[in-house]
Amino acid sequence: MSSHAPDHHIILGCLFFKWWPRFRWTSAPSAPKRFIKHSDKKCDDQDKPFSSHSSTTDADPVSIRFESCCDFSGGRLARVVDAPPKYIDHPSSLQFTSAVVSTIDSKLDTLDDDLRTLSLNIHDHPEVMFEEHYAHDTLCDYMERHGFVVTRHYLGLETAWKAEFTHVGWGVAIAVKSALQTYDIPGRIILLGTPGEEGGAGKAIMLERNGYKDVDVCLMCHPSPGPTDSVSLGSCLAMQSIEAEFFGQPAHAGNAPWDGTNALDAAFLAYSSISVLRQQIKPDHRVHGVIQGCRSPANVIPDHAHMRWVVRAPTKDQLAVLRDRVTACFEGAALATSCRLKVIMGIPYHDLRQNSILATCFSHAVSTRFGMDICDRGFGASTDFGNVSYEVPSLHPAYAIPTVTNGGNHTPAFADSARSTEAHKATMSVTKGLAWTGFRVIADDQFYDQVKEAHTNDWTADRL
Repeated sequence: MSSHAPDHHIILGCLFFKWWPRFRWTSAPSAPKRFIKHSDKKCDDQDKPFSSHSSTTDADPVSIRFESCCDFSGGRLARVVDAPPKYIDHPSSLQFTSAVVSTIDSKLDTLDDDLRTLSLNIHDHPEVMFEEHYAHDTLCDYMERHGFVVTRHYLGLETAWKAEFTHVGWGVAIAVKSALQTYDIPGRIILLGTPGEEGGAGKAIMLERNGYKDVDVCLMCHPSPGPTDSVSLGSCLAMQSIEAEFFGQPAHAGNAPWDGTNALDAAFLAYSSISVLRQQIKPDHRVHGVIQGCRSPANVIPDHAHMRWVVRAPTKDQLAVLRDRVTACFEGAALATSCRLKVIMGIPYHDLRQNSILATCFSHAVSTRFGMDICDRGFGASTDFGNVSYEVPSLHPAYAIPTVTNGGNHTPAFADSARSTEAHKATMSVTKGLAWTGFRVIADDQFYDQVKEAHTNDWTADRL
């Protein structure tokens, strides 16, 4: 679930898989090879490991784009034409693999109309963050009808929920459940409804409350504008929300202005300082904010001013440095105007750490079976799923749905696009790819070991 009504009906929430250490498939070890390609990279990059966390430098201006989730500037995407190279070995029983894929596809095809109705019902009831009551009740009822054990109001959050299936979401969860039952494979599936994603840091709150305890892998996806049948597996920016309030002293602006302390002046001085600061920040950093308004009439020195800001950077460590520089602008403005300052920091959003093994498995599925284009460009948005990806091996594809010009995320036009038949079709293709990826986590021991190793290696590389 999401705080922005134009998007939330199509998001799958957080889907988790619990791996059970019982041998099912075998595969010979193989050195990883890069499968996902930059749209402007030559084919000789193919043997390099996929990573969405390479450092950004001035000499690499294409490493991140400040648009929606994919590269929508008109540049070419790498289209998979021939059979893709192996990145991880696939199960030796190709007949069994094909049967599992067929089971997952068949289950989702059976649910297609049902999921479409569910999607439209939630779309017709837009709700803001932490008030997603209709979505909460509707999705909980739906998962219960499909045999999941549902916990409503999970972890003390009124609109969070948990749906769990164990064998001794919507879409992806139900499809994997069907495959586990069909082939008698032990595993555990958890679908979490995570409220307040955009602004409320719902997933970060649930992390703090141990909502992700004992989770082995986490998957989700998000729609955006872009070329037809395209998917991005890049990272996103880390984000810090900041509220700054200045408190002064009111006075008659005509009769005795010298008796006043102007809080609005402090806000405008802070705004100007940050505007000047932008010249000295890196091209892949962002600072943007608004002044909330002033309650004082024009003939009274304003004694209060309220500002909201968002600071973004490619990594959480870079974010901390930029956050302190922005905070210094508030402090300087307060000092210069003799105002009292109150700063409230929101829960920080981390950058997104896409697991390279999960990314390759998913990419193989959707590119070879559905002809989808894969890119790994970063994007300038932020998500609280980034916090999850630091703790658990994770994958967060951003997939394109048809949109009109200037009809990107968080616009009324995107709300109209999100309920289209074409958007539902794209969602179902991505759902099948995620379901197959999740099933492999549970069923293939060596695949899961590679997923864990990639998560550890990515973490180590980021710390160096």
